[in-house]
Amino acid sequence: MFDKTRDLELMRDRRFALLFSARTISVLGGAFAPVALAFGVLELPGADATTLSVVLTAESLPMVLFMLLGGVIADRFPRQRVMMIGETMNALAFSCLAAMMLTGWTTLPAMAAAAAVSGIAMAVLFPALTGIIPEVVPADRLQTGNALLGLGANSSRVAGAVLGGFTVKAVGGGWALAVSGLMFAVAAVLIALLKLDNSKAEAGAGRHSVLRDLKDGWQEFRSRQWLWVVVAQFSILVMALQAAHGVLGPLVSLESLGGSTAWSFVLAGEAVGTIAGVLVALRLRPKRPILLGTLLCFPAALPYILMGVSAPLWLIVAGAFCLGLSFDVFGVLWQTTMQREIPAESLSRVSSYDALGSLMFGPLGLMLAGPLAAAVGSHQAMIICGLVVVASTAAALLSPGVRNLRAPHAEAK
Repeated sequence: MFDKTRDLELMRDRRFALLFSARTISVLGGAFAPVALAFGVLELPGADATTLSVVLTAESLPMVLFMLLGGVIADRFPRQRVMMIGETMNALAFSCLAAMMLTGWTTLPAMAAAAAVSGIAMAVLFPALTGIIPEVVPADRLQTGNALLGLGANSSRVAGAVLGGFTVKAVGGGWALAVSGLMFAVAAVLIALLKLDNSKAEAGAGRHSVLRDLKDGWQEFRSRQWLWVVVAQFSILVMALQAAHGVLGPLVSLESLGGSTAWSFVLAGEAVGTIAGVLVALRLRPKRPILLGTLLCFPAALPYILMGVSAPLWLIVAGAFCLGLSFDVFGVLWQTTMQREIPAESLSRVSSYDALGSLMFGPLGLMLAGPLAAAVGSHQAMIICGLVVVASTAAALLSPGVRNLRAPHAEAK
């Protein structure tokens, strides 16, 4: 049962407070980036939706390609140090992009190369973050720890989405990207201040080959139907989300909603929804967490369909709020279930298979978004994205593993 006083005591723990602060600041830096990068690229001379697709694909593709290696690294070496490296790489990538925008040297290969460094950084960061949380948070408070980390991250997304749009409007994308780089650097310093017992990770760093580690992680992954089915669902769902959020959303905003400020409001609506989702996730203890999480994917289609049918901005923002709330509750339930069900020594590798499977078609969505918009129109393309979300979610519900996995507290009753 949820105990507000006890759960909020996590914030008094030095290690959790540092991890919370680092995650919050890192996400704040990252929240500036989508708006700054999207409109910074679209406003370049001669740039169009295809130009933006190339830059975003250059970031997304290396993230997918290096994700499995990131999981092996995070299970072999101290996750604290792995996260420091990832945050530092992000700081360098976004500082370089900022310098390009501010100096006017914005050749497409150079922007793509800097974006690729950020993609590799995310491949390193994500598995390490999933694995480090159980090292900091007691097992019986994992869901609360995940929810509180989500609260900080989601608050940052709200602030970053709004401030990012206004910063782009006021001084341009270059300065917003510079702020992102600074935030990532601060996050790296905070992670460095964590004091974790790294002796076990260091002792096991070279015990197996990389291929053996990957094989063992794959066995853990494939042995759980609920896990691989939802990952397969998200491989399709994320393809639609990447196309809609990365390219089509900004494009529709430019064409019919007034530009970057309107898109910032949509992103802010989504971010506010994630904050509401944290409040729900703190109190929610479902008997079948994966079933509920999968059902909550249906509302993710709302903002895309609403943009596609040219609904009023306030209604689109409301749809984005529903998306944010639903995805945040899903995320907390998903992370907590993985951390409870997967052995700690394999957690980062399994999470890297999760991320790889979920994101592997993301670059395809980004590559197809521009040509699809040119072929059928940006509004019709958004409707297609919404329908893909609905269809992939309905297919996942056919799995008995998704419908029947029970939480430990439900098993105990």
